[in-house]
Amino acid sequence: MNATLLAVALSLVSAGAYAAAAVAQSRLAGRTDPGTGVLRMLGRGAWWSAVGLNAAGALLHVAALNYGPLTLVQPLGALTLVVAVPLGARAAGRRVGRVEWRGTALTLLGLGALLLTAGGSAPHETLSLPEALGVGAATMAVVAGLSRPGARPGLRHAAASGITSGVASALTQTLTVAVTDHSGGPLFNWRLLTVALLVSAFAMGGLLLSQTAYRGGFGAPLAVVTLANPVAAAAIGLALLGERLQGGPVSLVLALLGTAAAVRGVVLLSRAQARNTDPGDASEVPAPADPVPSRIVIGSPRLAAAPDPVAVPAGGAPHP
Repeated sequence: MNATLLAVALSLVSAGAYAAAAVAQSRLAGRTDPGTGVLRMLGRGAWWSAVGLNAAGALLHVAALNYGPLTLVQPLGALTLVVAVPLGARAAGRRVGRVEWRGTALTLLGLGALLLTAGGSAPHETLSLPEALGVGAATMAVVAGLSRPGARPGLRHAAASGITSGVASALTQTLTVAVTDHSGGPLFNWRLLTVALLVSAFAMGGLLLSQTAYRGGFGAPLAVVTLANPVAAAAIGLALLGERLQGGPVSLVLALLGTAAAVRGVVLLSRAQARNTDPGDASEVPAPADPVPSRIVIGSPRLAAAPDPVAVPAGGAPHP
């Protein structure tokens, strides 16, 4: 199996793990009494199953970043929404709706077009220490601007969350490629330690920003997070890591059409998810703590909690 196919396969399994974890967390939240404390939650096998699935999704995403370029791996994070549709519908005891089918079809069509245009070679370039620091400083400046008081705070915080998670994924790729490089250099150096600290900071920042973004609603912020993540990561890949689209001008047109279809599909899926989630009693049932953030939470008939934060996993691990 070549590097491209391996990266796609790992991304697919990662999306499945994240979606299954989200459904498990949602069902657990629906069965949890309002007075249940965190310590009692830690004693439940279902909670640890969700944590394990989230951790598996994060590790698979990191592995995919070692075999595929950011322009290939990051957009595939939207597959978490696609996989979550049938899993969430089954868990909720309902059929997949027409809007969800349309969103799934458009997302798959758009991602398929992007796969045809993305560079297929395994990543080999990494960010230098000045580049990593420059990316970190620029990201913090953008996040500070988006987080200022003003109109539409939910959408602005969602954009900031997606950007920080996408940057964390780009930095994670530098980390994994450098660690697995067999050039004989030292395994630990100031560059890798600095990049590791930036990954941790941006991954946690993405989670906290998404928590803030969903206070005023779910559907639109979810779409913004899902779309801002791959855009930020791909921008770094194209600008600093030598990634290129295949096929010249025709490929660019195809990529733009695929992006438009995927954007429309994600928006439809996000709206459907917002309708299937009941935010009315958000203060009554606390969401279980999760050290590795899930991408999406699926509504069920018994769900009375507000949706957990979504991190484009990556997302989880940075999606990620």
